[in-house]
Amino acid sequence: MLPIHANKCTMRMLYFCNTSRKEMDLRAAIIGSGVGGLASAIRLRKKGYEVDVFERNTYPGGKLSAFEWNGFQFDAGPSLFTLPELVDELFELWGKNPREYFQYEALEVACRYQWDDGTVLHSYTESEKFAEEVEQVLGVDGAPLRAHLAHAETIYNATTPLFMERSLHRLKSYLTPEVWPAVTQLHKLKLFSSMHEVNESRLNHPKLVQLFDRYATYNGSDPYLAPGVMHTISHLEHNSGTYYPQGGMIQITRALVRLAQEVGVNFRFGTSVERILHKDDRVMGLLWSSSTGTGKHLSDIVVSNADVVPTYRNLLPDAVAPEKTIAQPRSSSAIIFYWAIDQSFPSLHLHNIFFSNDYRAEFNAIFRDSSLYADPTVYVNVTARVDATQAPSGKENWFVMVNAPGNTGQNWDRLIAETRERVISKLSRALGVSLPSLILHEEVLEPRTIESKTGSYQGSLYGAASNNRYAAFLRHPNFSNSLKGLYFAGGSAHPGGGIPLCLLSGKIAAGLIQNTA
Repeated sequence: MLPIHANKCTMRMLYFCNTSRKEMDLRAAIIGSGVGGLASAIRLRKKGYEVDVFERNTYPGGKLSAFEWNGFQFDAGPSLFTLPELVDELFELWGKNPREYFQYEALEVACRYQWDDGTVLHSYTESEKFAEEVEQVLGVDGAPLRAHLAHAETIYNATTPLFMERSLHRLKSYLTPEVWPAVTQLHKLKLFSSMHEVNESRLNHPKLVQLFDRYATYNGSDPYLAPGVMHTISHLEHNSGTYYPQGGMIQITRALVRLAQEVGVNFRFGTSVERILHKDDRVMGLLWSSSTGTGKHLSDIVVSNADVVPTYRNLLPDAVAPEKTIAQPRSSSAIIFYWAIDQSFPSLHLHNIFFSNDYRAEFNAIFRDSSLYADPTVYVNVTARVDATQAPSGKENWFVMVNAPGNTGQNWDRLIAETRERVISKLSRALGVSLPSLILHEEVLEPRTIESKTGSYQGSLYGAASNNRYAAFLRHPNFSNSLKGLYFAGGSAHPGGGIPLCLLSGKIAAGLIQNTA
């Protein structure tokens, strides 16, 4: 007698042999439940597909996950929330009110910045107030900042319909009227200048230049190499807005999973995909394994929300891989310390940056030397500053991160120990405390564990880096050029990493798939 899963597979084979092509095409399999996979699943379900999501972890969200310790809540991954409308539209697609699933609030201060000389600058989300802060704290005219943000908004609005909302790898994407504003602005994109060069030429204070150079880290890149057009990232914080989901970033994942389950998406947690099955030039489904056994899931549509490198290397070892694409240099990774802090710091905000004294040296260490700089820039996220449910009274939950190179065989135990000592020293000086005595509990996430937990190649946070002017076109498309029925979503596919871009990748991928309902 065949095992249960074998009987099911046999029955499915008989079903496929006796079912019309249209009915067969109504089955879609999603590999991974990161936000790109969730967006793909929700959109394909709306198109009439029977959707199964395969997630090797026992929990959803990929990098967008969370954990708890003794009343301290920690968002484990992304901590910045912009473009909330991209989440809302998934609920609106189904005629549902997003606010019945999760709430979020706009922030007045996008980030608090501090330098070793004691300078503290509050980056207000309202551009005029930010300009006034710059005038008061840095003692320079705020007009260049206003002009810089206005230019970022103009370029962002002109280029988004082409570079973020459509496939860059299909000719018809360039043949619609919506893309012409992007074409007319090409001469203003500064593709032949670096992001740092653009910021330095337009802003009138080195601290302000460093602040705007930091936006390259939003997709894991080097501002001294990334193209100048990337200065438009600043538009998201200051012209569009920065937000906090009540209950933490994990509420985005929970809300999308709830919606997906309500509309009939089937989740298979604790189930690893071992192979993408294909015959000739078309995908046929998946080979999966779990603690209960192994089996086949037959499907004409497969969307990989997994990193493109392990997708090809591990799941498609017998298929032709786009070697030039998957050989692109990877984005930065991170070392993250999750600290339960036995004190409250009213001076801190939700987002805080303690800058390095030599930004160029820091990025050289990461991208040239595959190491960490002795004086790293430190990011501290404290959700307890805006949400009392995130930590016990009088205490705080710190998410402390430094940018790091990807995992290419470094001595991480040594690097992590050195970085921890440097971070504690830097924050203790900046805040005037002895930080070690305040740390009640610590957990660490670093390139090796990022890679093992999320499947992100080398532990990169954003797939390929954007360290050259052609990076957008070299990122993997949202479809396969060699296998029909295979699509890609998530941070390693177009348009890139981070919550907004991953949501858009799911939208693009689902939009490329024929509506058979």
